[in-house]
Amino acid sequence: MERFTGEPAGARWYVRPMGIVDDDVRRVRDATDIIRIITEHTQLKKQGSQWMGLCPFHGEKSPSFSVNAEKGVYYCFGCQTKGDAIDFVREALGLDFAGSVEFLASKAGITLRYTDQNEGRSRNRRREHAGHVGRAVEFYHQRLLEDPAARPAREYLRSRGYGGDVARRFNIGWAPDEWSELSRHLRLTDEEWTATGLGGINKRGGQYDFFRARILFPIFDAQDNAIGFGGRKLPDGEGPKYKNTSDAAEFYSKGQVLYGLNWAKAEASRIDELVVCEGYTDVIGCHLAGIERAVATCGTALTPQHARAMARFSKRVVLAFDADGAGQAAAERVYEWEEEFGLRFAVAALPEGSDPGDLAGTDPDALRAAIQGARPFLEFRVDRELGRGDLGSAEGRALASTAAMRLVAEHPDSLVRDQYVMRIADRCMVSADEVRRRGERSTTGPGERGRRVGMDTGARVVGPGHLTPEHQALRLLVHRPEEICDHLVAALFDDPLNRVALEALCDGEDLHSAMEASDGVVADLLGRLAVQDASDDEPRGILSRLLFLAAERAAVALEAEARLSGDLATYQPSISYLRTQIIGLREMPADLATVEPLLRWLVDYSEGRVDA
Repeated sequence: MERFTGEPAGARWYVRPMGIVDDDVRRVRDATDIIRIITEHTQLKKQGSQWMGLCPFHGEKSPSFSVNAEKGVYYCFGCQTKGDAIDFVREALGLDFAGSVEFLASKAGITLRYTDQNEGRSRNRRREHAGHVGRAVEFYHQRLLEDPAARPAREYLRSRGYGGDVARRFNIGWAPDEWSELSRHLRLTDEEWTATGLGGINKRGGQYDFFRARILFPIFDAQDNAIGFGGRKLPDGEGPKYKNTSDAAEFYSKGQVLYGLNWAKAEASRIDELVVCEGYTDVIGCHLAGIERAVATCGTALTPQHARAMARFSKRVVLAFDADGAGQAAAERVYEWEEEFGLRFAVAALPEGSDPGDLAGTDPDALRAAIQGARPFLEFRVDRELGRGDLGSAEGRALASTAAMRLVAEHPDSLVRDQYVMRIADRCMVSADEVRRRGERSTTGPGERGRRVGMDTGARVVGPGHLTPEHQALRLLVHRPEEICDHLVAALFDDPLNRVALEALCDGEDLHSAMEASDGVVADLLGRLAVQDASDDEPRGILSRLLFLAAERAAVALEAEARLSGDLATYQPSISYLRTQIIGLREMPADLATVEPLLRWLVDYSEGRVDA
């Protein structure tokens, strides 16, 4: 076996994968100027026969990274990473062995030979694919900079604080409102055209462009290869707000791609931290604010593939979502990824109602402070839950401690759970033993974690025999939308996952576009509902049940608020109205023509427009 050099001390043993002829590997190694390669990532100074600099793989203030140019090797006395030019490229760019050799071979002008012809063809195909998409990046970028028809796009970007320098830095583009302008420019075969995800073939056999009339954010992999796009419509444009390259593309999958990782990896490796945002403009805003370790998911929730990719460059991950998004992150998955990949998740407490992109423009100091002050994932969720409660009354403290312990019970480490027991007991002025008992009651059995809350509620199996009223409504919306779509609003849905599915169905042109625009969990839910029989679903009955449950939730919440406030008279009119509606819905199915007043009330209540 050949040891893979360049791993930190204590690393696993690697076998160099077969593929590239050994003589060619040696030719590449001999032809590479290791000093030139390393100085692309860190500054080196000559000291005698050696070169010294700050290590690009860990944060340090005093140079401990030494390079021997004659031998073509490096060693860091701080983190013990070592190797040759191939190892350096693998570590710095996140490539495998073959990819590192190919990267250096291209710089040296060396044509490689492969021991396996199929592998060689596959890698060549991937390079050709990246070349095609890269040409599309250039085409769209020039359209943004030069095309008179792109003026509204340029004006919109300037309104967000993104001038020409920003557009050039991030290769932002504009897709003309034409059906085949890119296809005529690239002149690819039909097979190449569809494999890139840049377009498709119409019924007449002609090629058409996938993106039209959209601002385009090119997406690169960690090695700076162009692989896809995220397209945003203008404020007055048609269709969904964002449209991503389809997962049908040969080398693109949104569940595996992190936008901006190619730009973020250097700083992330240096300070051992990645900042994860939700959108393209969030990443750009972070970079403009000096936070150059920011990445974003491409229209999907975090996946194990994302976690694995992040772990290659840093062990600390800061979630810079809005407060609700951070609080609803799938806790079970976060804890599993912390254990499996050695990650540490934290949450940046952004100001209410703000996101990184907007905050970078209005108050970059506040953004930097929020990132710097990010708190551990569970700490953020517990403190947020306690902050929502009424800790000024005994009843409020009891409710808050119970809600907080539901979150603590999800954590797999008993030592961590016990520390939060003490924290909650102190905040709520409740005995630690009582807090522990409440945590135990929130579990479903010996050794099992408590009922999961948040977005991961959709992970349960949704079969025909397990449909909730919310699932029934979504199923009817999938199969017979015209019968119920006018009456379905987010306020009728309690499960966050189901609300996301509702939004996807309402925003999408059809089921396929809704599934394409959704993350894996939501797409799976819609796929399951799509193959079920909805012929017996009755709109009146389904809507009545949703209204009943939503009104009951609102009534219970108002009654609890009334008790805590001691001002029952203020709340009584709303409570009486809801109880009357609940009785009516219990006695007979709703008349679709008469539900509008209750629907409007529930919407106003959910959006905070009902005082009591």
